[in-house]
Amino acid sequence: MSQIQIYLFRLLLFVFLQSFIFNQLEINAVIHVMITPLYIFLLPFDRSVNSLMFIALLIGITVDATSNTFGLHTSSLLLFAYLRPVIFRVFSPRDGYDVLKTPSIFDMGNRWFISTFSILLISHHLWFFTLEAFSFSESLLILQKTLFSSFISFVVCVILQTIFIKRTV
Repeated sequence: MSQIQIYLFRLLLFVFLQSFIFNQLEINAVIHVMITPLYIFLLPFDRSVNSLMFIALLIGITVDATSNTFGLHTSSLLLFAYLRPVIFRVFSPRDGYDVLKTPSIFDMGNRWFISTFSILLISHHLWFFTLEAFSFSESLLILQKTLFSSFISFVVCVILQTIFIKRTV
């Protein structure tokens, strides 16, 4: 399979899983599993911010349309896509990124993945739940939802990576 086919298959899989499985899952009032940020995270290093944001827009609109969240997924995925190059620059290896590698836990290592993905995922979730509450008087609830949902989403994303992502040699 070509790279484009692989990314298209992943896109359809992630949108399907988010829309029809994880958005329907009711674990707790403060836990919402979100896996679509992982798709944007796993795109190649050399993607431009504009292309990342366009992909985030498409994914977000699709997930919002199927889950009646009225732009919450779209805006938080756009934030994630905008911050991704910034965070990648901060955690960049000394010699830069190898374009043949992917930003996965297998290619970049545990420490790099945990640092970059957790920062981006917490930012995504914080934005999502802040807009959902639309009130700073709910700050404790926003923080609770952000922390618990980020942790569970992170664990699910690591599991999904180990199942669906092959290690590049």
